[in-house]
Amino acid sequence: MEIPWWRDAVVYEIYVRSFADASGDGVGDLPGIRQRLPYLAELGVDAIWLTPFYPSPMADGGYDVADYRDVDPLFGTLADFDALVTDAHALGLRVLVDIVPNHSSAEHPWFKAALRGEGRDRYVFRDGGDEPPNNWQSTFSGPAWTKTPDGQWYLHLFAPEQPDFNWRNPEVHAEFLDVLRFWLDRGVDGFRIDVAMGLYKAEGLPDLPPEDQAFRSESPIWGRPEVHEVYREWRKVLDSYPGERMAIGEVWTDSAEDLALYLRPDELHQSFNFAWLEAPWSATAFRKVIDDTLAAVTAPTWVLSNHDVVRHVTRYGEGLTNSTAGLARARAALLAMLALPGSAYLYQGEELGLPEVKDLPPEARQDPVFRRSEGSLPGRDGCRVPLPWAGAAAPYGFSPDGVGPWLPQPVDWAALTAERQAADPGSTLHFYKEALRARRELRGALPDGITWLDAPEDALVFTRGPLTCVLNCGTEPVPLPPHEHVLIGSAPVDGYLLPPDTAAWLHTP
Repeated sequence: MEIPWWRDAVVYEIYVRSFADASGDGVGDLPGIRQRLPYLAELGVDAIWLTPFYPSPMADGGYDVADYRDVDPLFGTLADFDALVTDAHALGLRVLVDIVPNHSSAEHPWFKAALRGEGRDRYVFRDGGDEPPNNWQSTFSGPAWTKTPDGQWYLHLFAPEQPDFNWRNPEVHAEFLDVLRFWLDRGVDGFRIDVAMGLYKAEGLPDLPPEDQAFRSESPIWGRPEVHEVYREWRKVLDSYPGERMAIGEVWTDSAEDLALYLRPDELHQSFNFAWLEAPWSATAFRKVIDDTLAAVTAPTWVLSNHDVVRHVTRYGEGLTNSTAGLARARAALLAMLALPGSAYLYQGEELGLPEVKDLPPEARQDPVFRRSEGSLPGRDGCRVPLPWAGAAAPYGFSPDGVGPWLPQPVDWAALTAERQAADPGSTLHFYKEALRARRELRGALPDGITWLDAPEDALVFTRGPLTCVLNCGTEPVPLPPHEHVLIGSAPVDGYLLPPDTAAWLHTP
C-alpha cells in the first residue's frame, strides 16, 4: 500500500524575505521564488514551505498578520501566489503555507476594533490596575502584557505588536476554519502551524514560578489540553479536500510522549521534532533522540535548522579550532537524518553550507528579540541573511545588481553561491543533490524502523533494510561494518575506516 506523500517527504523551508528578490526592492518575494522553483526541483525536494507572506506591518518578519486572506504588496499579489502554486505543482513540488493562529498583528481589524472597545473578547484582555495581571514574560523579552489607554491589559506572548487571540471565543475558531478553506481552495497542500502548542491559556491565568517559563506539558501557557480540539476541527477540514492535504505543528515540548499527543489519528499529521535540532554533536545524544522519537511517534520528522535558530553549521562548529569542522559535521548530520524513517525538513541555504552571520551591525538588525532585549540577545537575523545565488559580490544575485538586500550579506560568500557550487563536484550543494537522489532511489525498499548494530562509543551504526548508516562523532576513525559498497559519504571514504565527523551509507546484502 502506498504511504501518504508527507510520511517520507523532504520539505524545503523558504523564508520568503530572504530567498530571491524579483521586484528589485531588496526583499524576497513570491515572483522570486517562482523563478527559482527549477533549482528546488533539481535539488530533489518534494515540497516547499513558505513562511508568512500575508499583509503585515513586519514587526516580526510577517508573523504579525494583519490579513490572513491576502498577500502583502511587499511579496506580490494573490495572482503571483496562484502562479507559484501552479508552477510548483507542474514541477512535482507540493506547497505548504504558514498559518499563525496564536496571535495576530496589532494592525488586524479585529484588534483595532478591540482597542475601541468592540469585540474585545476575541483577544486576551484583563484588568490589572497599575501592574500586569500576572508575571508572564514574553518569549521576546520583557513582560507579556501591555496596558491600553483605557486601563486594561492585553496579552502578547511575543511582541506587543502581536496580541494573543482568545481561543475560548467561538468566533476565533470559525475565523481560522474559514482561513484554512481559503488557502486550500487555492491549491495549497498543507499548513505549518506557528506556535501550535499555544492558543489556549489556563483559566484564571495563574502566575508562573519566576524560573518556570518552559514548554512543559503542565504549563499554564503551553500545551493546554483544550488545544487538541482545535486540531480535531482542522483535521476534518483537511480530510474533506482531495490530495492528502496535511498539517504540521510547531510544537515545543519536553518529551516525545507529549509530542505524540498532537499526532493522534484525528489531529495533526506531523509535528516538528526539535529534540533532534537541540541535540549536541554526540552519538549518545543522537541515539537517545532517535530511540525516544521512534518509540513514541508514528510519523516522525527530523530538522537541523530553521528560521528561528542558529544555523547548524555554526552550532556544530562552536568552540572548535578547525574552521571546517562545523561544515563537516553538518554534512554528516544531514546524511544520518536522511537515513531515518519519516520526513526531513531542510532550511533554505543549508544546501550551500551557509553559516550563521554573527557580525551583523546593530543598525541592520530587525528581529524584535534584539530590540526588546536592548541588544543583550542577538536575535534571529543571523540565520535569515538573504541567499547568495551568483556573482562575486553582494547582492550575489539575490536582488538585481546595485540593490542592497534587507540584511547585509558577508563579503566572503562568493565561494558559497549556488552558481559557484553547481560547478564544483565536491561542493555541499552537489552533496545534497546526491544524498537526496540516493534517498529517492531507496524509497520503497526501506522499512519504517531501524536496527542498531554494535558500534564504538562515539559512533552510531543502524540498518534499514539494505541500507546501513554509520555516523562517526568521535575524534578517531572507526571501522565500517561489512558491506558491498559505499553508496554515499559526507566526506571521502577510503577502505574500511570512517573518518571523524563523517557519515556514510553502505549497501548491504
